[in-house]
Amino acid sequence: MPEPEPVSIRAGLIAGIAGPLLSLLARSWRIELVGAVSPWRELDRGSRPYVLLAWHEVLLPLLWHHRRRGMTIVVSEGREGRYLAAYARRLGYRESRGSSTRGGVRALVGAIKALRAGGSVAFTPDGPRGPRRSFKGGVLLAAWKGGAPVVAAHAGTDRAWRLGSWDRLLVPKPFARVRIAYGPPFRVEDGSAALKRAEERAIRELAEATRRAEAGTPGEPS
Repeated sequence: MPEPEPVSIRAGLIAGIAGPLLSLLARSWRIELVGAVSPWRELDRGSRPYVLLAWHEVLLPLLWHHRRRGMTIVVSEGREGRYLAAYARRLGYRESRGSSTRGGVRALVGAIKALRAGGSVAFTPDGPRGPRRSFKGGVLLAAWKGGAPVVAAHAGTDRAWRLGSWDRLLVPKPFARVRIAYGPPFRVEDGSAALKRAEERAIRELAEATRRAEAGTPGEPS
């Protein structure tokens, strides 16, 4: 599937100022699910906490698809993070503020508390400033300390705009077919060697979810 050309629009403008219009746009998307859908649904429908990992660029379709589930999203303390948090709250998300560069410990503690309280948490391991699709392993500490499995996810579409931001944020066009791919849940065990193995697996699962979502593999309606 060819990559859409980037356009000169700030991601903050879309996520913050145009929130109601974005929701109207999202209602037109035709969402299909591929990959390890059944294991994800078992966690989701059983209200069992998990950590959702996804690249920053696909935040918008994933925020829309996972709305109204009481999920906590880890957002940065910068301006774009505030815009995304405002839109996420509109969709029923809770937030844990901080990032790998600012307030990271506070955000991690908030995420662990949310998991231990029975809620799920969404992380973007390359956020908030990139580099794009560069994994920052600290996010796996929350899964370990919170005792929750990790699920990698990605979204692809047949037509979209790409913003001119560092992550080339994906905005599916009206009536786009959006494919969301899930990886199989896995646990993060205790110890530095286990954390390293978990990071390697998370990178593999994100790569496979990305391949499935962007390859046009037939899926099931959401």
